[in-house]
Amino acid sequence: MLAISRPKHGEQSAVLLCREFRTVSNSDSSMPTIIANQLPLAPLGAGDLIDRAVRLYRLHFGTLLRIAAPPVIVSAVGSVLFSIAWRTIFTTPSGLSLVGYLLLLFGGLGLAAGGHIFSLIVMGGAARNLVTHLLRNEPVSVRTTYAAVRARFWPLLGASVLMLLWIIVSFMVAFFGWYMVVTIVAVVGLVMAQIASPVFLVIGGAIGVISASAFAFWLFFFFVGRVAYVPQVMMVEGKGIFASVGRSFSLARGNVRRLMAMALFSYFTTWSALMILVIPLGWYGYLNGIDPSPWNATQWPAWYAIGYSVLEPLSSIVLAPVWMLGLSLLYVDERVRHEGYDIELMASQHLPEMPQLNVTSPFAPAISQSRPSFVKGPISSGNVLGLR
Repeated sequence: MLAISRPKHGEQSAVLLCREFRTVSNSDSSMPTIIANQLPLAPLGAGDLIDRAVRLYRLHFGTLLRIAAPPVIVSAVGSVLFSIAWRTIFTTPSGLSLVGYLLLLFGGLGLAAGGHIFSLIVMGGAARNLVTHLLRNEPVSVRTTYAAVRARFWPLLGASVLMLLWIIVSFMVAFFGWYMVVTIVAVVGLVMAQIASPVFLVIGGAIGVISASAFAFWLFFFFVGRVAYVPQVMMVEGKGIFASVGRSFSLARGNVRRLMAMALFSYFTTWSALMILVIPLGWYGYLNGIDPSPWNATQWPAWYAIGYSVLEPLSSIVLAPVWMLGLSLLYVDERVRHEGYDIELMASQHLPEMPQLNVTSPFAPAISQSRPSFVKGPISSGNVLGLR
């Protein structure tokens, strides 16, 4: 009998289990060592999450870019069509041309929106491949990812549409919260204007607007975080759309700060990559007599406007895989924190398969036993949340 004392919230339980097995193995040479790698599974903070996502990104850079490229290319084509139609729709002299440009405008908008939905679908398809790579060291593959997308395309599409609608509603709620706080600050400022100095009012107003923005930012990710794990639950645990949404709600506890850190990191790095691409284009346009400032975008020639509209999707293609990796890491981390996922994984790797019982368990399986047809080959023994 092995007496395993589990710390609160499951922290570092794998380390304790490794020590117990290692002690028994040393005392009895007939019992093999079950755990090959002794790795700490302390919960991931915001810095740890970004660090591990970036390290995994560097290890699989080419493969992840090929996975993220198709939806970004669809969005880029939509942006180009929208840019062409928007520039000519107000200057065309023909009514027939106007109808054609309107159709082109809506077609570009549809492609751009479809590209974003496609990105969510691909993120879901990549979820199982990334999670099994983290847990079982299976290779990250473009073919495996898109085979997963084909296998569960319609459930992923439905889940992606629900997630997109939820994100829109979350943005509206966050904007309403920002508007309410700014309104209260403005009313207080009008009352204080009779007795306070202008400098004090300016400083107080700036603090109020910054506080309102921070509150709206937190509120947005508080709601968006509820559905952050829907693709991972659907692909890893084999659940349906609504069951995946409910499961994601139950898992999403305390992930707001880490999602905010990921969003800020992705935002600044995406804009940095965009500036690297935009500055050479801007200098070239300036040398050819074009004002590159966005405020004069209506005066840009067609080639410059199209080039500028393509650069933003191209910059996002570099950072899109970071979100895939970060959310997969967060999903595993949440299950380690709340459900002892590390212990269950060790059992699933080294013990026979559990018998099928007609009971309902409050926990999901480590990896869904109904392995899809796109997951082929034997399961290799890997490490949990570790990087070689």
